[in-house]
Order: sequence, then structure tokens, then C-alpha cells
Amino acid sequence: MTAAIEVRDLVIKRGKREVLHGLSCTVPQGSVTGLLGPSGSGKTTLMRAIVGVQKVTSGTVTVLGRPAGSAVLRGQVGYQTQAPSIYADLTVRENAHYFASLYKGLSKKDADAVVEAVGLGDHAGQLVADLSGGQKARASLACALIGRPRVLILDEPTVGQDPVLRDELWGRFRAAAADGTTVVVSSHVMDEAGRCDRLLLIRDGRLVADDTPAAIRAATGTNDLESAFLHLIRTGETGLAASARESA
Repeated sequence: MTAAIEVRDLVIKRGKREVLHGLSCTVPQGSVTGLLGPSGSGKTTLMRAIVGVQKVTSGTVTVLGRPAGSAVLRGQVGYQTQAPSIYADLTVRENAHYFASLYKGLSKKDADAVVEAVGLGDHAGQLVADLSGGQKARASLACALIGRPRVLILDEPTVGQDPVLRDELWGRFRAAAADGTTVVVSSHVMDEAGRCDRLLLIRDGRLVADDTPAAIRAATGTNDLESAFLHLIRTGETGLAASARESA
């Protein structure tokens, strides 16, 4: 498949601490790719690099054939941050209308349809400040979807959602991919991994696995993805420790 995102030898430092250590991966176009790993593993840093808002120490990130952050990509990449990045003093509808106004050819009707699609139709007139955490996340998701992006980067979009809404949101992600959008979803909830076409598992800034859920299960000899990831992480830690001893 054609690659929508290519990351090559990516190193990112924050102060004196190296957060990503020469990470390389490819995300196929029109896929749902899960970015999984414990908190603090580097998932958000990688996503910020893909969007083009993260300072890169070395290596390259290419999105739709262009360097990440290029001006031409601004209308083609949607990004939902972990913390809602919408206006608390506006209603859900007003936020959606404002973001729709930033794109040519989009109307208020288009914005209203996206608000309905994320399950906030009954709350469209509420101030964002008065919403629950899960509702704020869905309002932020709506604003990321409005521009009909070719690449959609979602940082823990299902946190705080009940099981029914989580299922509906994943249906939305799958529908977007079926229409050709490349979706990258970060999570630390392993039961969401099986919903993805491909999985990237990060641990301490290093890529531990890059494969389909079925291939990861087969390689580790278990049908449980959480057990598979624990096996990969522990095997990776053992390998790193062995390398360190050999270097010493």
C-alpha cells in the first residue's frame, strides 16, 4: 500500500533528555493505525512530529509526500490533542461553525452534521466549559473532522467515553479510513488494539512492534494482545540489557 506517513531515524530531545531514539515506521494510506504504549513512552511526541509542531533533533517525517508541517499540509491534516483544543467560552455549535469557516467550501450545515456524528447533537447549544470531560473530547474531535482531512491524528480520543460511545467513535474512525483517510489513534487501552489494521507499540521512545494484530498474536503465540505486548516489551527489555552488557 502507498505510505501516507514515513518516519525515518527520528530523534527528538527535550532539554538533555532524548525522548525518541532513532525511531522509524511507515503508516499505510487509508488505514487505521494504533499507536500504543504506556504513558510517557513517546506516543504524543511522535504524533506532534507527524503534525509538524514538534522540534526534531534529527531524522525525517514525511506526510503525504511532503515534510511534516509544510504549509500545504495544513488543510489536509486533522489533529485532536489529548487536552481539548477548542474554545471553552463558545458553544459546541459555535466552535464547529468557527472551524468550518476556516475551510473553503464548508458550510454551517456541514459543521452541524459532524457535531451530530460525534453524538453531541443534543448538546450543540451548550458552552464547552459546561460539558463533561468526555463531551469536551468529542467536541474537539468534531472540530478535527470538519475539514475532511486526508490524515487524521487522534491522541487518546476515547478516554472518558462510555462503551457505547467508544464503539460508535471507532465506527467513525473505520468509516473515515474506508473513505481514504489515514487515521492514527493513540491509546494505552489494549482492548482497542484489535480494532486497528496495524499496530505500532512504543516503549521508552523505541519501537517494539510494527505489524498487524494477527501477526503480533502469531509471533507471540497468544490470542490476547495485552499478553502479546507484555511479552514483546519484556523481550525488548531483555535484549536492551544484553546489548548494554556486551557494550560494557
